[in-house]
Amino acid sequence: MSATCAGYRAVVTFRVMSYNLLHSRAVGELAGLVANEPELDALCVQEVHAHALPERIGHLTLAEHTRRNELAIAIYYRRERFECVAAKSFSLKRSVHDMMFDERTPERLVGAWLRERDTGLELVLGSIHASPLTSRNALRRKQISAAHELLSSLAADAPVLLVGDFNYPLFHNRLGERLGREGYDLVLSDKRTYQALKLVRGHFDFVTGRDIDIVAVETQRRGRSDHHPILVTAQRREDGALGTVTP
Repeated sequence: MSATCAGYRAVVTFRVMSYNLLHSRAVGELAGLVANEPELDALCVQEVHAHALPERIGHLTLAEHTRRNELAIAIYYRRERFECVAAKSFSLKRSVHDMMFDERTPERLVGAWLRERDTGLELVLGSIHASPLTSRNALRRKQISAAHELLSSLAADAPVLLVGDFNYPLFHNRLGERLGREGYDLVLSDKRTYQALKLVRGHFDFVTGRDIDIVAVETQRRGRSDHHPILVTAQRREDGALGTVTP
């Protein structure tokens, strides 16, 4: 956190990592990733078996995970800094893949409403795993828009930050334009996040946000997963204060 000046106004920084674990193959890397980022505020994971999720990973505590999927989605948060006001998993529109392999409507989204203990500033954080590439981008756009609405239902006035595996490697400009009309920013990482197959590669993992500045999205070193982790740095200012902010 940095602060200045005439009347005091603080810039509050949030650091969030997202990682698709490839059927839990990379779950053993999480402890090291968290240990290497002592200022990490949250960890969002996808494609993990629920039984493999510990209650704590380093300084992070499990907020919520999906329970109706074979492969879960989860959010961990820094309990010493934040209070978790509410957390919930959500279903999104089914794809052909879901209809073929799962009779139930899968939970593809987890949300956590976090409140910083020192400042009272709030953030709604989401972890998403959109439908696979067998589906059309049109379905994933509907899932992303629905995810934003569902996250806002946790705390209507709080900023929203959504990270995860969007399975959206192409046509980001069109997606960004649509999300912009809905009040959300779309920010890709500095490098591609999926490069396991020669013919399928690109920015699958990225971040969207509302009422929050997404400062950086950094692609981390690849481990045992076919995805790279991403590290998101986002900021917001305390409301109602006067003065000039200095970085």
